[in-house]
Amino acid sequence: MATIDPPPVLEVSGIRKRFGAVTVLDGVQLTIRPGEIHALMGENGAGKSTLMKILAGVYQPDAGTIRVGGKPVVIGCPFDARACGINLIYQELSVAANLTVAQNIFMGAEPRGHFGIVDTAQMNRRAAAVLASLGATFPPTRIASGLSIADQQQVEIARALVHDSRVLIMDEPTAALSERETARLFDVMRALRERGIAIIYISHRMAEVRMLADRVTVLRDGTWIGELTRAEATPETVVRMMVGRELGGFYEHAARRAPGPVRLKLAGVHGARVHPATLEVRAGEIVGLAGLVGAGRTELARLIFGADRMAGGTVEVDGSPVSIRAPADAIRLGIAYVPEDRKGQGLFLQQSLLANVTMNVLGKHARCGVLRRGELLQVTRDAIAKLSARGAGPDGIIGGLSGGNQQKLLLARWLEIGPRVLILDEPTRGVDIGAKHEIYRIIHELADAGVAVLCISSELAEIIGVCDRVLVMREGWLSGELAGERITQENIMALATQAQAA
Repeated sequence: MATIDPPPVLEVSGIRKRFGAVTVLDGVQLTIRPGEIHALMGENGAGKSTLMKILAGVYQPDAGTIRVGGKPVVIGCPFDARACGINLIYQELSVAANLTVAQNIFMGAEPRGHFGIVDTAQMNRRAAAVLASLGATFPPTRIASGLSIADQQQVEIARALVHDSRVLIMDEPTAALSERETARLFDVMRALRERGIAIIYISHRMAEVRMLADRVTVLRDGTWIGELTRAEATPETVVRMMVGRELGGFYEHAARRAPGPVRLKLAGVHGARVHPATLEVRAGEIVGLAGLVGAGRTELARLIFGADRMAGGTVEVDGSPVSIRAPADAIRLGIAYVPEDRKGQGLFLQQSLLANVTMNVLGKHARCGVLRRGELLQVTRDAIAKLSARGAGPDGIIGGLSGGNQQKLLLARWLEIGPRVLILDEPTRGVDIGAKHEIYRIIHELADAGVAVLCISSELAEIIGVCDRVLVMREGWLSGELAGERITQENIMALATQAQAA
């Protein structure tokens, strides 16, 4: 006997949204049923976040209809969305660090007793109950500043549950989680599905979508492309719908390049969380730096770039000893560093694309202390075209772009210095599959031009597919090196988890 699908808890049809002259959504539709995990996929800039912000009451649509439980609703603000049982958990979590867990869960809706005074005891009891239902291991009285990212996510989910959430929207929830934390989050999501709560799940990670999603909706360039069942949502089908073409040879090198002379050499470099490290990266070579969370990869990159102070060791660039005491020293030597946290450490989100792309080379485009705006505009336009960045012109605010386009332009800033050494820390985190393809292309072109690339990534498929050699770190030590056919997931994990030899 055929299974009859339950009636939708949420229906969206004909949604249109414009920002100025730019149409970001055009006739989008979406159907969500209770007790399902529904993946929403598309390239950065496809309109996913805009659609979710419309459902959360942050934006209002220019046209279209939203139905909750079969009834048309108008969601004019976040309070309206909450009243409809729709809650959005952003990729950048909004937990107040100085409040307790319970205060965060009930923020703006605290239970009150006599004379309007907050009933702290009741609030803590109710918070403890909802946390227990999620399998949380921390008390409601804990100050939120001491929570991990995974625990903060549980606080946000608990906040949605106390408001009788019927639809929970999760935007890239695993982007900053370890493998163990991700597995725990998936257990929570499955438990919520069993309770009849619908989850809209935005992710660029195909393996996660295949593992979790009951159905998949794909957007491209602000339009609805189609809906797939779990069985239909093969990686090849989803990618073709997302980008409008096949992405053949996604990770493949045209040919393994022959490396040139040593461009970057470290000998015994160490710092607060990095034990003495010795390594070489040659011109035209892509060297991966792998390891578990906390292994010291980012810390080593920051030592090389001068963002953190070295405690000892030597650095050579193109065979000459150098002293790097600050990032300005590294930049003068042609060392570029694209950090892991593009929003917190890489970009100036309230400034223009032009300001972000050109800030490292302003001196090259000034005469007698006066900037030549025409030259800066041309540099920015060229960067936008070369990296296929979309969403705004040179004077647009970079904070309004999608994550993938922000990452491309952050990379463009460092390409302007003509780097000899390029350090990339999680270069494709939170980036869609089409943007990843473009970033990989750029990395290979730079290596072909003789740049030495050191690439940190937590995605083993990326490390294996992109890199010529792989260095593995464990607990601040370089624990081994892999090359050629020895670059496998099993070998990387063995080096990442083995006991460190003295």
